[in-house]
Amino acid sequence: MVVAYHLLLKACLQGPIVSKSCGLRPLSVGAGWLVDEPLFRLLVDFELQKARRLRYSVSVVCCSVESGSAGDAETSPRSVAAAVTRHLRGTDAVALWSQGWLSLLLIDAEATHLAAIFQRLMSRLETASWSAGGSTYPRTATRADEMLQQALELMGKAKREGGNRLYVGS
Repeated sequence: MVVAYHLLLKACLQGPIVSKSCGLRPLSVGAGWLVDEPLFRLLVDFELQKARRLRYSVSVVCCSVESGSAGDAETSPRSVAAAVTRHLRGTDAVALWSQGWLSLLLIDAEATHLAAIFQRLMSRLETASWSAGGSTYPRTATRADEMLQQALELMGKAKREGGNRLYVGS
């Protein structure tokens, strides 16, 4: 399965077999990958299968970013997604969802470290307000859909409670 995951990613990056709608846009200036929603879900699922076998942590963080002013292009969701990839490792991925929020797939990042990782990341970006929720395998969820749902619910809670906070499942 690990080989299939790497072959799929390699094919998406190189080959003409992927249509323009795939949405995978490796950024030459960044280390992380900017992917679309379906590929993000697939990557989370594949990574959890690998993490079960090799016994390491995988985290998903969902983040809503509010711009400083109505037309500020610097803090649009697309520009924030592109900026986030520059500060991630090559094993990590970011998805920009059609609803305007971002999801981060962080490999080998435990729940206890998510707050520090996310604070460092957001301090490098110039955003007015953000709300985030996180989930970690195996500590807070065991399936990919559970991780995404938990991270989304916690992002909503952070948003309702005033923003500029990250809640991580327990």
